[in-house]
Amino acid sequence: MWRRLWRAAGGWPGFTPIARRMVRLDRWLGRVTGGRVVALGMAPSLMLTTTGRRSGLPRSQPLQYVRDGDDLVVIASNWGGEKDPAWSWNLRANPSAGVTLDGREVPVTATEAEGADRERLWQLIVDQWPGYENYRTRAAHRRLRIFRLTPAR
Repeated sequence: MWRRLWRAAGGWPGFTPIARRMVRLDRWLGRVTGGRVVALGMAPSLMLTTTGRRSGLPRSQPLQYVRDGDDLVVIASNWGGEKDPAWSWNLRANPSAGVTLDGREVPVTATEAEGADRERLWQLIVDQWPGYENYRTRAAHRRLRIFRLTPAR
């Protein structure tokens, strides 16, 4: 029931400002639960840790994801904002990253989805979280990046 409410809220225009504030809570929750709880458990979420392209320091960001086989898929929507999120620039500069999911840390390699694969992944993402359509509309001046995170073998 909560997930259905959460999905419905994602389509509401006033949701984004509230959700942006929740990211700080998500980071804190991820730290204190060892990555077992992110996004208040309302959506499939992970903690992505990239290397800052300028600073070289680790940067962590809670993100929703969808599964595609063994891979995890994330979208750089930035809530439909004007600019691409910093984590997406970090992945472009250094595709080696880490994911904390269900309390387990997993090294991953990121690849940006293109072409037919990108379109298929977009549909998976929107099926899970219809609010991404609103983000795409708001960010019509840019193409939302979709990344496939492949666990290291």
